[in-house]
Amino acid sequence: MENQGDAVTKHEQLLQHIENLKVGAKISVRKLAREMAVSEGTAYRAVKEAENLGIVITKERIGTVRVEKKPRGISEQLTFGDVVDIVEGHVLGGANGLDKPLHKYVIGAMKIDAMIRYIDADSLLIVGNRDDVHSLALEQGAGVLVTGGFGTSREVKELADKLDLPVISSRHDTFTVAYMINRAIFDRLIKKKIMLVEDIVDRKPRINTLKISSTAGELLRLSKESGEQRFPVTDEWNRVIGIIGRRDVEDVPEDQTIEKVMVRGPITAGLQTSLASAAQIMMWEGIDFLPIIDRNRKLVGSLTRKEVLRSLRDVRNQPQLGETFDHLIWNGFAEERSEEGKLFFHGFITPQMATDLGTISEGVISTLMMHSAFKAAKDITGSDHVLDNMSTYFVRPVQIEDSVIVTPRLLESSRRTCKLEIEITHHDTLVAKSVLMLQSIDHG
Repeated sequence: MENQGDAVTKHEQLLQHIENLKVGAKISVRKLAREMAVSEGTAYRAVKEAENLGIVITKERIGTVRVEKKPRGISEQLTFGDVVDIVEGHVLGGANGLDKPLHKYVIGAMKIDAMIRYIDADSLLIVGNRDDVHSLALEQGAGVLVTGGFGTSREVKELADKLDLPVISSRHDTFTVAYMINRAIFDRLIKKKIMLVEDIVDRKPRINTLKISSTAGELLRLSKESGEQRFPVTDEWNRVIGIIGRRDVEDVPEDQTIEKVMVRGPITAGLQTSLASAAQIMMWEGIDFLPIIDRNRKLVGSLTRKEVLRSLRDVRNQPQLGETFDHLIWNGFAEERSEEGKLFFHGFITPQMATDLGTISEGVISTLMMHSAFKAAKDITGSDHVLDNMSTYFVRPVQIEDSVIVTPRLLESSRRTCKLEIEITHHDTLVAKSVLMLQSIDHG
């Protein structure tokens, strides 16, 4: 039986082999296992990992194919293949066109003469079992999504294969598939807005590293040449085993190795970690240097607290997307100031905020108080914060369409923390009260 180290090595070899395949090459688990002398289970796991990494894709009627990895955020557009997954559909024809981008979709709920004005090349026509309309759409360069679980004629399938334009069938009705596609587009916009660690790491030059056998003198020379203060320490497989900085070797002879003074088992983050999460990790752990690793714990980059905060500020200067649940809740509230200049917020309770009993959800109340606390803390200190802890008291229920006022009041603040009391009132009657402790993500 292979030990853990051998299994990892075989897995990495398989991934490297798949990456070296020509784009467009078909991949078979059985063939891969035979070529690399591994079990089919090991080969299958490597193929699934490659699929997660975006270097292979499984296409209907074609199989698993090596593809070019797309840079993150290069496009918000869906492909016809994405639509197949979103609407839980299957391809009736034109499978070779699944990689084509989708520019818009059209609902075919009109006569053909009127419909033709809206059908463009690379659009998607959503329609029922109307074979004449299916042919028209294909001739105009558009794909077709047939709703209600219906199929299409043999002639339409042949035309789809000839033009490499997909004809897709879904069991859902027209309204449902339109909603599903629209929701997927908004989800992509939100994901694009969320900045990940890989967005920064990909732009940075090659990282400088040290080995466990490196000396204090080598560290000092590397620090002088690069201008960096801290470095990751890696083993022979490029896995992170420690961190070392200039201050750690101030009282160490230059010929002594760094093994005894380095910090072992350091906190790390992955490429898919959000930048906000990386900032919170560094804040909570009290660190200013974060090694970035891949799925095999191999070093791929590093981040400093300064780089993270600078990037977060850049993100805040960009337009916000109000499609997350938090934004949808908070967008109905207006910001005002009292005669003394103190911040408060007011708004109405909408049906979407209610429970089955018709009263406001406790989760919504908590969200309102957290957002008001973040806004107030930013207004008072100029810094952005994250929640450390929160104690909430629900006093009396609030009904749908009631107007409420959210009033934050500062209790105490420091460079690192901000403590606030939040009250929600309805017609001067207390609804809920909370005390929140916030941690600044800008200190350091």
